[in-house]
Amino acid sequence: MVKKIKKILVANRGEIALRVVRACRELGIQSVAIYSDADRHALHVLAADHAVNIGSPEPKESYLNIKKIVECAKSLKCDAIHPGYGFLAENYHFAQQCEKEGLIFIGPNSRALRLVGDKLRSRQIMAEAGIPIIPGMNSADSNIKNLQDFARKVGYPVIVKASGGGGGKGMRIVHKPSELVSSIEAGRREAKSAFGDDTVYIEKYLEKPRHIEFQVLADNYGDVIHLFERECSIQRRYQKIIEESPSSALDVKLRTEMGEIAKKVMVISHYNNAGTVEFLLDTSKNFYFLEVNARIQVEHPVTEMVVGIDLVKQQIRLAGGEKLKLKQKDLNQRGHAIECRIYAEDPENNFYPSIGRIHLVKEPVGPGIRCDSGIYSGWEVPFHYDPILSKLIVWDENREGAVNRMASALSEYVILGIKTQIQFLMEVIKHPEFRTARLHTHFIKDHFSDWRPKEIGDYLPVALIASAIIKMEKPVGSKETVSKSALSPWQLFGKWEFMSSIKK
Repeated sequence: MVKKIKKILVANRGEIALRVVRACRELGIQSVAIYSDADRHALHVLAADHAVNIGSPEPKESYLNIKKIVECAKSLKCDAIHPGYGFLAENYHFAQQCEKEGLIFIGPNSRALRLVGDKLRSRQIMAEAGIPIIPGMNSADSNIKNLQDFARKVGYPVIVKASGGGGGKGMRIVHKPSELVSSIEAGRREAKSAFGDDTVYIEKYLEKPRHIEFQVLADNYGDVIHLFERECSIQRRYQKIIEESPSSALDVKLRTEMGEIAKKVMVISHYNNAGTVEFLLDTSKNFYFLEVNARIQVEHPVTEMVVGIDLVKQQIRLAGGEKLKLKQKDLNQRGHAIECRIYAEDPENNFYPSIGRIHLVKEPVGPGIRCDSGIYSGWEVPFHYDPILSKLIVWDENREGAVNRMASALSEYVILGIKTQIQFLMEVIKHPEFRTARLHTHFIKDHFSDWRPKEIGDYLPVALIASAIIKMEKPVGSKETVSKSALSPWQLFGKWEFMSSIKK
């Protein structure tokens, strides 16, 4: 049954919330933003049709508070809730509560969400269906001796993984038996803190695999398509930082085979809406099912750029009960896209989150350049949440062109007032091994383990840019006035990041 969605509550913040708000606007759907006290002047709040304060900055009191969010949606007569990514996006209790209250959850149904969110159960089901999986445990076991025996059986190195979550939380690579017990204990503590579940299990660790994921769409009537792959092998601390599509590791035959397996995984899971099936690809081109990410992905724009389909709009249409109008035979990849995640991080301090006021943002513009951003000049970066600021995406006709365009775009990206890892990203993009697409999940560890920021040198270009374009004024749409600063551009720098191709 198709239901006309007229109003959507966006249960998230930052750039993904703004992305959903814009999709709603283009579809003629009213949007409701929620925000914590720390996000009162955030862009998604200013952009939405309605905005509601949901509570104090602590996530459990605001963006993780299921009861408050559902009550807010019902009181404002919303038809649906879009969870974005992170926070409650993969929480089956949240999806279940929405279903119970008659609200459309823009994501998979709660049963599928529960299944794919339990990595051990997923492994069992996929193995039974003949899906290739990495050798590992298929059931929970809290007995340390049993875990030690299993690790010895599959052979070191192994990886300790949390059963109830992702994003690298609770993960520990173990290279020798003497490290296993402490790694299990540390993984359990982190998993308990992040997901409320300290269950961990052990898998064989693949040396230098490539991380390949397939974007999938499924309607409520059993139709499933994939929108090809994204390569996400460039990771730091198990977190993806650079993604691209297509992957240079796949030929037509392997791409087709992996795509069909990705669709089969979704059918087995009785999955609906958008999701991502993740694989590891070893050096012999053998691939193994890793997990399902049951939400819109941070890196979804690279797929949009090469396939030409708006994934957030597809999510909304599918959630409203529309049938998939896209056919697998009609889909193809065109050109090459790369995404870099821009974080508020201090590279000089082990990439520790960098908070404070952003004095100036100057985003790169030009053909084939897209910036999904949740920040603006004068905005205060809070310390309560993930430090992602924006995503810089480029497209060109081929990979070489896309790499060159990304390097150029990063050189033009100016953020003053806080630290970012833009310089680090630029050096990764320019690295010879990256340019020749010799990628794997150990890339950063192998080539940048001792990386340190370089001195910028001549600060005059920074001062000229700042003095020419900085405008310390009230945030757009805000009723509160921000007083103008009497400081010079030199004094406004504070913590800053600047990439310049200007020669002395």
